[in-house]
Amino acid sequence: MTVVTAVQSVDRAARVLEHLAVHGEASIGELGRALGVHASTASRLVAALAEHHLVERTDAGPVRLGVGVLRLAAATRGRLDLAEQSREVCEELAAELGETINVAVYRDGAAVNVHQSRGPSTIAMHSWVGEAAALHATATGKMLLAHQDEAEQERVLGLVREAFTPRTVTAVAALEAELRRARGAGWVAAVEEYEPGLVAVAVPIREEDGAVAAAMSAAGPAYRLPAEGLDAVARRLERGASEISARMGWRTDQP
Repeated sequence: MTVVTAVQSVDRAARVLEHLAVHGEASIGELGRALGVHASTASRLVAALAEHHLVERTDAGPVRLGVGVLRLAAATRGRLDLAEQSREVCEELAAELGETINVAVYRDGAAVNVHQSRGPSTIAMHSWVGEAAALHATATGKMLLAHQDEAEQERVLGLVREAFTPRTVTAVAALEAELRRARGAGWVAAVEEYEPGLVAVAVPIREEDGAVAAAMSAAGPAYRLPAEGLDAVARRLERGASEISARMGWRTDQP
């Protein structure tokens, strides 16, 4: 077997596993069509994967992922730490956008920052890592709250909400509308709602089952993040969040 042939076989085997991960099961014929190869070639690939328990097939039945996949997943799950998986992408975004990039998770009714990367334009030295921020007044907080279940949203919105600045949104109806927009648009902003002069834009980060695991934001002074430019910042953040989500196991082609 030549090097080229070996690489091709590995590529096809990986595509078999990816196809089964998306579709659950498939016949040999279906796998052959998906790979663009003859059924006999697909059958040999399945046999090789079955030897390592990566797929399973009984008699002439459909092919499914095998228990060997669980063993491999268990070996990597411990390394899929959100802060670790976010760091490289956040550093790139901070350098490109010139602003502070934060990643926050939902904890006990607050947005808790787990990573922060500072851009070259950043002046403030304060680190928000480990600190809890109000859900209703921050971009990451609103995005995280937007993806909680209805009962948790009602509980949080039923609490007393502090007005940190004159622009802080505290009315329940207005906040509910913002949460709907956040889910629909895929991003949300907080314009001088937590601190005077501070603007932030946030997007969701998803884990392997598609659930929102965290929110990532770009934050900076209002004069560098004007309202008319927030959509473009959000779209750039979305590309970064998609990369982090992929590192966490999420696939955009999952059903």
